[in-house]
Order: sequence, then structure tokens, then C-alpha cells
Amino acid sequence: MYPRLLADGARKAGVEKIVATAFIDETDPVLEQHVDVLEWMRVGQLGRLLKFFHSHGIHHAIMAGQIAPKNLFDLRPDLKVLMLLGKLKQRNAESIFAAIADELAKIDVDLLPSTTFLEDSLAPPGLIAGPKLSSRQEHDVELGWNVAKEIARLDIGQTIIIKNGTIVAVEALEGTNEAIKRGGTLAREEAVMVKVSKPNQDMRFDVPVIGMETIRIAAESGVRVIAIEAGKTLLLEREAVANLAETARISMVGR
Repeated sequence: MYPRLLADGARKAGVEKIVATAFIDETDPVLEQHVDVLEWMRVGQLGRLLKFFHSHGIHHAIMAGQIAPKNLFDLRPDLKVLMLLGKLKQRNAESIFAAIADELAKIDVDLLPSTTFLEDSLAPPGLIAGPKLSSRQEHDVELGWNVAKEIARLDIGQTIIIKNGTIVAVEALEGTNEAIKRGGTLAREEAVMVKVSKPNQDMRFDVPVIGMETIRIAAESGVRVIAIEAGKTLLLEREAVANLAETARISMVGR
């Protein structure tokens, strides 16, 4: 969804040629209908990616979408990636993506913010959908916000689930949706979800995203409030996401 919306946004903005790399078993094949050139490769083929960009004269690139966490332990790295990983003291999303950005810069490819062409999809401040928060929910958002910012600083995750002042789930490698399911099971109902950006968030990668699937899972898990960081969280299909939250009686608020 994210890559397709990005491609459509770029086209709408007047970009004449859109070249994309897609990852086998990760990227939705429908993306091929929205770009001019699409190259399929496996996660870990950095050398191939660099050669592909260079051959097409690419000078600007944007990271969109995600890699399933389970696949991070099933990499088939090429020599370029092995050399890159060998130089890293800490291997997390930020350090790896930053190193990839450096490799792109060496072939004169500038990595742009992940929100480029999607600025209208950034979450606004205030109540976006659903009922006004109760004082209890506002208190949970405040507490949850502080905790979420701390786990984000420690690079553990960016989402927490809280209920009545108790943290019931903290996101780690499993990702946001699985953390919501786990938190919903523990809280049973009336849970509050808080998702934030990292302190000093590098907007080129790992930007917080909320889409239709997240809203559906939140509704099924008994989440009643979704608090997100305004100006730094992408709402994919913003109007549809807000409408679904409204229908599910989920309060969505930008903070």
C-alpha cells in the first residue's frame, strides 16, 4: 500500500519516470502497475540495488514499505551487505538504513524523506476521528507517550498499549500490529494505543505509519484510543483510515 501511494503521489507531483525496486515475498506485485520500471530482488542484494540505480541514472530515492521482521533472520546477504554489516557496532533499523543511505550517496543517490509526495497524509494535531477522550484516556495517553518515547529512544519499538495507568504491551521486533493483538488480549477491552516517532527521528526511514489494517486490528483487539505523533506519522489513505476509526468508535488523536 505505502509504495503504491508513494508512486501515485510522485506521479501527481509531476515526476515523469518512476523506477522502483521490489523485494520478493515482501512487495505487493500491484506496484508494477504504478511505476515505469520495476526490478525484483531479494532482501540483502545491496550490490544489485546500487548497480540497478546507477544503470538507470537515478539520483533521488525514497524508502517505502517494510520488511517482515521474521525475514531479517533469513537474509541472503551479498558481499556488499556483509561488508556493510561488518562495519556496524550496533545492528538496528536506524544504523543499517543509515549505512545504506551512505552507500547510495557514494553513487550520487540522495535518499529523500519517506514522507516526500505524501505530506498531505501526515497526521494533524487534535482529534482526527471518534469520540472525545475521557479524562482517564487522556491520562493514559500522557503516561503512554512518555513510555513510548523512552522505548523509542532505546530503539526497542515505537508503540505501547496501556490501560488504566498500566502498560500492558511494549512493541519490539514483532511490529505494531502484533503488539496491538498481544496488548488487546491482555487488556481485554478499553485499551489505549500510543505510537510515536523516535527522538531525533530520521525522516528518511522508519517513519511511523498507520493504515487500514492497523485500525482493523485495533478494533478487533478492543483498542478504544489511538494516539499518534502529529506531523511525523503517515496515515495511509487518510480519509478512509479516519472513516474506519469513526465507524469502529475508536478515538484517533494527533499529539
